[in-house]
Amino acid sequence: MAEDKTKPSELDQGKYDADDNVKIICLGDSAVGKSKYVGRLGNKYQPQRGSGSFKKSSRDFWDTAGQERFQSMHASYYHKAHACIMVFDVQRKVTYRNLSTWYTELREFRPEIPCIVVANKIDADINVTQKSFSFAKKFSLPLYFVSAADGTNVVKLFNDAIRLAVSYKQNSQDFMDEIFQELEVGQEQSSSIETPSEAAASPHS
Repeated sequence: MAEDKTKPSELDQGKYDADDNVKIICLGDSAVGKSKYVGRLGNKYQPQRGSGSFKKSSRDFWDTAGQERFQSMHASYYHKAHACIMVFDVQRKVTYRNLSTWYTELREFRPEIPCIVVANKIDADINVTQKSFSFAKKFSLPLYFVSAADGTNVVKLFNDAIRLAVSYKQNSQDFMDEIFQELEVGQEQSSSIETPSEAAASPHS
């Protein structure tokens, strides 16, 4: 995800506990146009150093930055995500077929967050907008026909993703959030426990 060799597990995601901060992740095969979306909004979204995410105020969009070539993402990529944009290339059928794999992994880590399906590169064949894609219907997911190349529906996509992420965070009852919070509390408590050697070295009053 990060291009400066910073590992996802090393990123500070504590800021997403704040009420006004949301994290939106992008999923899909390589070269479907995920990164180009943010490029279209370069004057509004700037890459955050060390995270591979893009920020406007406190709305962060996370890009896979090549990790998707392994057909799986690090667990920390999903951690504290509030919405997902899942992209396929209308010119490459395999990227559409692989949506099922990405969706399964998404729900393993984030069972309840809203997810938007994006049919990208419609500028190559506008007729695809007349087609019906069963994947989105099967899982009752919104489907957007988009062109990252010419900007068609890109702003609407991002604005709607932000709206869904904020709504989810305000009304979330996702049990995975509770599990992660308990794990974080446990880690904080264990790190604050004084070891015998530390106790022996401590001055007595």
